[in-house]
This record gives sequence, C-alpha cells and structure tokens, in this order.
Amino acid sequence: MPGAVTAAVRVPSAATEAPQPPEVHRAGHTGRKTRGGPWIPQRGAIRRPDPTESGAGGCGQEAAGCVPAAAPPALSVPFWPPLARPMGAELPPPGRARPGPRGAGPRVGSVMASAPKRFKTAVESGAQNSRADPLSAFLAWCGRVGVELNSKVRLSREGAVAGYGMLAAEELEAGEVLFTIPRTALLSQHTTSIHALLQDAQESLQSQSGWVPLLLALLHEYTASSSLWQPYFSLWQDFRSLDHPMFWPQEERTRLLQGTGIPEAVDKDLANIQLEYNSIILPFMETHPDIFDPKVHTLELYKELVAFVMAYSFQEPLEEEEEDEKGPNPPMMVPVADILNHVANHNANLEYSPHCLRMVTTQPVRKGQEIFNTYGQMANWQLLHMYGFAEPYPGNSHDTADIQMVTLRRAALQRAKSEAQQQLVSEQWDFLCQLEMVGEEGAFVLGWDEVLTEEELSMTLKVLCMSEEEFKEYKEQDGWEDDSDEEENSTLSNEALSRLKTPCKKLLYDSVLLTLESYGADLKAEQDLLNNKEAYGKLSRREQQALHVRYGQKKILHQLLELVQ
Repeated sequence: MPGAVTAAVRVPSAATEAPQPPEVHRAGHTGRKTRGGPWIPQRGAIRRPDPTESGAGGCGQEAAGCVPAAAPPALSVPFWPPLARPMGAELPPPGRARPGPRGAGPRVGSVMASAPKRFKTAVESGAQNSRADPLSAFLAWCGRVGVELNSKVRLSREGAVAGYGMLAAEELEAGEVLFTIPRTALLSQHTTSIHALLQDAQESLQSQSGWVPLLLALLHEYTASSSLWQPYFSLWQDFRSLDHPMFWPQEERTRLLQGTGIPEAVDKDLANIQLEYNSIILPFMETHPDIFDPKVHTLELYKELVAFVMAYSFQEPLEEEEEDEKGPNPPMMVPVADILNHVANHNANLEYSPHCLRMVTTQPVRKGQEIFNTYGQMANWQLLHMYGFAEPYPGNSHDTADIQMVTLRRAALQRAKSEAQQQLVSEQWDFLCQLEMVGEEGAFVLGWDEVLTEEELSMTLKVLCMSEEEFKEYKEQDGWEDDSDEEENSTLSNEALSRLKTPCKKLLYDSVLLTLESYGADLKAEQDLLNNKEAYGKLSRREQQALHVRYGQKKILHQLLELVQ
C-alpha cells in the first residue's frame, strides 16, 4: 500500500510500504530503485522561513497583502469569479509544455501540464449550499477557520490547466505571501475529532506506511455530516473520478502500461491496501462501532482515500538535526495548498512555521498567470501512478526510463559462451548483491542527460565485464581499488556513456534492447500516433496518458542506444 516518495526505491513489505525517500542522488532521484507502492508526495521545494524575516512565523493579518477569507473582498468579483464551466464538465485537452534544460522544466505561465488535479462537487452528506456552490462554501469555511488569502490572487477553474487552480489577479513580486493557513485548519491525525482515539490506539495502528491514522481520520471526517472539514470535502462529491491506474481494469492497465513498471506497482498497492484494511482498519472499526460502520467505511472507500492521500497530501520535512533521530512526519491534508496545480518550474513554495503554513511566490508572476506548486522532480510514470496524469513529450524534463537490474544479468548470461562463463556471471552478480549495488527488484534509472543511479550502474557494468582473473583480484580487495579516476569515471553523463569501454557499451546496449522488448509497441508506432492529430484525438484519456508515459521512456532508451552503439 502506500509507500514511495517522489522518486524511487520501492521495496514492499508483507504489510505496507514506508513512504520514505531513499538515499537521494543527483536531480532528486535515487539508487537501487524498485517499483511498487504509492507514496506521499513531497509537494514543492520547501524552505523554512527565518524567524527574523518580516512576518515569518506570523499567521495573523500582519502578512502583507493577506486578508481574512471571510472578508467581503474575498468573495467579490473578480477576486473569486464564478466557475467557468459546470462541475464535472469535460476538461480542455492538455497543452504541451515547452522543452527546457534539465532541472528547469517548462516555463511557468506558458505551460499546460497534462490534466493535473480534478476537483469535485460537494460530498453526498454535505449541505445543499455546498452542493450548489462548493467554491463559495469552501471560501466561507476558510474565513471561519482563519485562512488568510491575498487579495491579489483568485481561485477559479477558468484559466487553470485543469480543475481548480490559483491565478494572479494582479502582478505579484517574488516573496509575496499568497495565503496563510493555521495549523488548526489542517486535517491530520492530530486535528481530527477522533484524535484521542487514534492516540490511545497508536500502537495497534502502526504500519510501515505511516498512513493509517490519517486514513482513519479521513474515513470518519468524510462521512460525518458534522465534520469541521465538510466544506473542504464539498470540493469532491466523491472520489470515483480519481483516475489513478489502480482504478483501471486490470486488462486495460496491462495493455496500456506494459513495460512502464506501473502495473507491477499497482498490483503491490492493491494487495497492500487490502491487507492493511483487513488487518488494521477493520479491527479498529469493530472496536468503535459507534463511530465506524464497515458497511459505510468500506474497502472501496478506503482505496479511494488512499488515492486521495497519494495525490493531495503534504509531508512536512524534518529539521536536519532530526533526520537521523526519527522517522518521517505523517502526511496531512492542507486545504487551499492542495488546489495549486503542478509544473516542474513552479513559482510558489509552501513554507512551514510553528503556528501556520504559508504559500509564498518564488518569482514574479504576471497578472492572469496560474500559480503553481510542484510535486517534486517526478517522472511521467510516477505522475500517472500517483496523480493520474502525465506530461506530454517533451514537457517533462524530469522524465526517466528504467532498466531492471536483472536485465543486465540476463544480457550478461546471454553473451556467456560456456558454462564456466555463466558461472562467473552468477558469482559476479552475487558479489554485487553483497555490495548492495543490485537487487532482484531494483532498477537503474536513466534521465535525459545522465544516469541517475550512476554509482550502481557503473559498478555493475564494471564487475560484469571483468575476466575471471580480474574479478578474483577485485574480490580479494573487497571491491576497493587504488584508482584516482574512479569517482570521476562513475559519473555517467551522456558524454561519459559515449566513452564507456567497448564491453560495457555492448552489455548496456543489449540490456536496452531487452528492455524495449517489454513494451507492446515500438517507438516509431508511438511517434506516428502522436503525429497523427486525428488518430490521437480518438484515443481515450487513459490511452493518451499511457502513451505519454511509454513514449517518454522509449525516447530515453533510444537515446541511450545511440550513445553506446
């Protein structure tokens, strides 16, 4: 069930997966990557405000430009304009993000991310006014709970890339506070009306994911008509329109996403979700029949709430001195902040202070531009898996492709011409496992400009290409060498890949070919489909999103083929 963060190591346990980031390599990606399991999104680049800064840590009206959400200007035109189209109406086709250098991402304001988040109407148990006008009901709620909104921004479906979004009603400078939200308005295991029950049962609610308390809070608050957060939930009538691949039929998921790694990840998600629900959630609900009803709080609703947490929750980062002493903070829901859509080159950051959270611009924003947060440096397969959308090529400068680690072993075994050579490959693989460079479920991660798991791939290529004598000597040194160029040579940029020794190039080339065989169609067929606007327009939304994932991965793999050919 839940358990992976923005980019990459996924090793599912018997119960649930921990939503912790693994060791981080350059560009925010990780080594020894394995697929499987949703994860808590790390939304946006985070910085904690300096207490000495003007207004830092303050959550009152001293934040420049912010006014209580209940103040009349907050509900007047054009500050909060009426919705541009009926709730549930078809979204416009996704735009194409402009290509840019790695790390820069598409240009804010001229970019259309592909169908990011979708907001719904009121929850079934919500009041009639919430059902009729969920945005107004939500804004009125914001005023009651102390959210302060900058009069220079507005929430609207008109002008947003998809669903609701936040747009600049006036010019914004870098460093302007867009809104503040007090911690009492956050929805978490600590603020829910059943927090005392969760606290008392914390031992029995422990799981590797760390999501159970929040999910129980959501199960209760979402279905309780008296919940403080009902106007917040009114933005979602239900969660059936969440279009994560976990909700796709298995046949469709396999057919559209074969080779991308998403089907394997979803299978692990679903198995872990059911296990967690049966082993932890149900026993807790049976202990509190006055609050929970398994006929209402079903496995299906639980699965939908898992997807809700995947796509919309925030996880507060630890202070540096805390990172080695405690596990990650639990996820929480942050109303207003989760309305902001995603692009790689975002123009706003969420900041944390003791009493409130603030969204602050990181660069000037022109009037009419959308204000974006970021979900992190995420590949398209991760965006589709976690959020239900992918960015069209070439918009996602953080896209990646994988070569399963066992594929290199397979390629090495295929080129072994004798039983003795095959035995050598097996010994070399076992040695790499002992060094924790490879694993049966791991993957080497390839970016547009470099290998993101460079140390692992460098070592694996080196060892698997050794002769018996070289390997024997290398083992005697426990993998250490007196090589002043070793660190430099382990950096696998595209230029370095083109300079690999011939045996390493050959092994990598064969591994890429084996990886491409795992997809259902070749690159040319996908390219032709993308270039044919009429044919592309006839594809379902799921078919389009899956095509973007497959195409981006294949482009990266074919680029690697050219580098090592």
